Amino acid sequence: MRRTGSLVTVVLLSAVGVLLLGACGTLRAGSDGAATAPTTPTESERWQTFAPIRVTAARLADDRRSLSVDAEVPGRGKTCVRDVKAVVTDTSDRTVWVQVTYSALTGSSPRSDCRATATATAKVRLPSPLGHRVLSVDNFTAFTADGADPPHLRLCGELGCHPAPTGCTSASYDQAVMALDVPNHTSRGDEHCDGKWLVFDVSSRMGPACPEGAGPGCGASLADRWFFRAEKSGWQPIARSTKAGCTDVHGIEPAFPSALCADLPPLKRSN
Repeated sequence: MRRTGSLVTVVLLSAVGVLLLGACGTLRAGSDGAATAPTTPTESERWQTFAPIRVTAARLADDRRSLSVDAEVPGRGKTCVRDVKAVVTDTSDRTVWVQVTYSALTGSSPRSDCRATATATAKVRLPSPLGHRVLSVDNFTAFTADGADPPHLRLCGELGCHPAPTGCTSASYDQAVMALDVPNHTSRGDEHCDGKWLVFDVSSRMGPACPEGAGPGCGASLADRWFFRAEKSGWQPIARSTKAGCTDVHGIEPAFPSALCADLPPLKRSN
């Protein structure tokens, strides 16, 4: 009977050991001693290809062909992202198009170390030096070597890599609006321009978001008059006013031409 009891005890202990070893294959201990999820994909997870959240920077090596692109991707964990790469998709006399992609797991909730973001770098060799062409990455972000500090490329703005120069043109007036601290969807009134000086009114919607005339405050707007001076970087705002004529701008810049502002009427809020 003693031998039988000893044999049963050994069998039970062996079974417990097998269960513990089996558990090590599916769970691992975290730094705080708690069990964490496995790092290998489950049956419900699949690797799929995505474009990055955003492209943040680009650099060219001394050969002007070896390109490095920084992109924001999910997480810092080793299993969050893989196969980060850049591919030249097309070229022309003015533009080089590059597509950046990465692979990530889908089919389940993001792992805790993948919920933040990280910067990944993709590299590709251009067919020929970029030169003065625009680099278009993922069709949404543009860079240029013009005016850049090598090896970095200059990130272009909403008006492109080479905004319209100052002048009495619609494109340059759009650039002037971009220089103002005004809400989105601000509308521009008539412009008075001589190539060096510019003035126009802007109207910003105020109050509730509803069709004009639908109720009190619907369609209300706030008008401002802005005066500009031409600079190398574009139209530079120099004064803001709602009064008639040139009084306010001459108090700041006496050289502003009276011919552009003498006949301007006062502005008031529209209700």
